Amino acid sequence: MSLLNGKRINGVTVRHDKNTKNAVTTPIPLPQRVTIPMQQHMGVPCKPLVEVGDRVLVGQKIGDTEHLFAAPVHSSVSGEVEALTEIVLPGGKRSQAVVIHADGKQEEFPHKTPTITTAQDFFTAVRRSGLVGLGGAGFPAHMKLAYKDVERLDTLVVNAAECEPYITSDYRTCIESAEDVFDGIEAVMHFLGLTHCFIGIEKNKPEAIEKLGKICKADSRIRVVPLPARYPQGAEKVLIYQTTGRTVRAGSLPADSGVMMQNVSSIAFLADYLRRGRPLIERFITVDGTAVERPGNYSVPVGTSIREVLEYCGGFEKATQILSGGPMMGSAVADPEMPVTKTCNALLAFTEPEDFALSATDCIRCGRCTAACPMGLRPGMLEDAYDKRDTAQLRALSVTLCVGCGSCSYVCPAGRPLSQKNVLAKDLLRKEGN
Repeated sequence: MSLLNGKRINGVTVRHDKNTKNAVTTPIPLPQRVTIPMQQHMGVPCKPLVEVGDRVLVGQKIGDTEHLFAAPVHSSVSGEVEALTEIVLPGGKRSQAVVIHADGKQEEFPHKTPTITTAQDFFTAVRRSGLVGLGGAGFPAHMKLAYKDVERLDTLVVNAAECEPYITSDYRTCIESAEDVFDGIEAVMHFLGLTHCFIGIEKNKPEAIEKLGKICKADSRIRVVPLPARYPQGAEKVLIYQTTGRTVRAGSLPADSGVMMQNVSSIAFLADYLRRGRPLIERFITVDGTAVERPGNYSVPVGTSIREVLEYCGGFEKATQILSGGPMMGSAVADPEMPVTKTCNALLAFTEPEDFALSATDCIRCGRCTAACPMGLRPGMLEDAYDKRDTAQLRALSVTLCVGCGSCSYVCPAGRPLSQKNVLAKDLLRKEGN
């Protein structure tokens, strides 16, 4: 059974290892320099608006584009532009970047609290904030909120599931910024004319369920939904089905089913921006792993090098494996000088490679990958179709429905790179216009 036929959700049981759940978010020391990429979102990259030698202030816009499918980029420090360069990001993308030498003064650009009276004012303010989806995908928030057929929407789903091992940054947002979560929900519901909101949280986070439940009790339209602690509860289609009972069909968006979905940290940031006018220039991340001496949750200026964050946490010298994100969907860090970006929610450093993946051997046709897939796909057959570059078969097997959760690879006793092959297969279809 699967999500596709409206019955039950598959998935896997993973180690949660939420070692930092009680670690209050604290700021790391200000870095000497930051490298701020112009591509920190899904869509069109920004172009630098500054030159070498320019002095910039905290929160000053340093990158933008006329394209709507983008989010502007702001400086996280005050200081002097040292270089305009090109870097490689975790995941392999290349991006232009602005290198700023911090002067330590942290002089703020004069922020203006946005004046909002209409829905269009709201969308404009969200774009100016630089907000992108903080759950990892980095979809420009204003693009999702400004759905063209907004009258079809009636429900907001807030993703607070945080089902990946180790990561607790969203959990800390629920605990530390519950009022902002509530205020952000109220703003989205008001300007989009929504009538219901469901906050999905896994049952293994009872403190967050209680905290948000108490605050949201003031509004009967908002309900906290405890979810089974089964990965990948936070996947978009899975969470929508589990909270609303609605199925997002193949080739459709959540909005086509009347649902607007936002990550809980995105919602909390939005409330803070509407109150203060300060754009997205820092990221709350979890730092953990067997190599880390001081695991915790940290506030990190965007553009800080991964090396500097891990050195502060005592997790760099012993690390043989570094991940940006979680062990299920995160990216391996090839160069520790890569910067922390808007979409980074965790840095994990291990003394030895984690056993979330095995060395590949021949497929034994056990069917565990199919049983685990939350979308009801057949990963073994998809791998075979990709290896043969059989695009017709890839379409017939609905590879585009893959959410990239990694459940198939996780349960495969043969260690097959099933999830990775699905990513390559979807890219193959895009390149061939299929």
